[in-house]
Amino acid sequence: TRGQDESLIKILSPAKDKGNGTLKKGREMWIYNPKINRTTRIPPSMMSQGWQGSDISYNELSKNDDELKLYTHKMIGTDTNDGKKVHVVECVPKKGAPVVWGMIKIHIREDNIILKSEFFDEEFQLVKTADASQIQMMGGKLLPKVTKVTEASNLEKYTLLENQTVEYNAEVSDRLFTIYNLQNPRR
Repeated sequence: TRGQDESLIKILSPAKDKGNGTLKKGREMWIYNPKINRTTRIPPSMMSQGWQGSDISYNELSKNDDELKLYTHKMIGTDTNDGKKVHVVECVPKKGAPVVWGMIKIHIREDNIILKSEFFDEEFQLVKTADASQIQMMGGKLLPKVTKVTEASNLEKYTLLENQTVEYNAEVSDRLFTIYNLQNPRR
């Protein structure tokens, strides 16, 4: 990633998905499937669909700051976790905001680590939860190593994201975030 506007994701395993990729530039996103050698632009209408069949949407994958811009925020409580204060923030969409969620509750530790995000539909029914764990130093910053996204309707079904390595302020070429590189990654 570079900032919040550019990201490139390449699947390395399992073998059946190897080579698949996702490129985000600004508000636009493309996916590449090497089996059919095809790149497809993701239209806005599909941004709430699950990425690679996971519990994470293309919108969430794009890591933009919509939660800051399109929602109003209210502190609704505090808790503790591992001896640290945790603030619970309720995010409700602003009137007319083009968002998927009817409400989001975010549990933020006092050192700015997001421990949990709960996503609710328009009727305020819980749809899914993202839980962060294994908080540790990575790339010189304190981060969750693991995030588990679980559907509320089926606790057996989840998507697990695990950071292996993180590097900040790395020199990244502009050529990295191109459709050509999405299709033909450098080895």
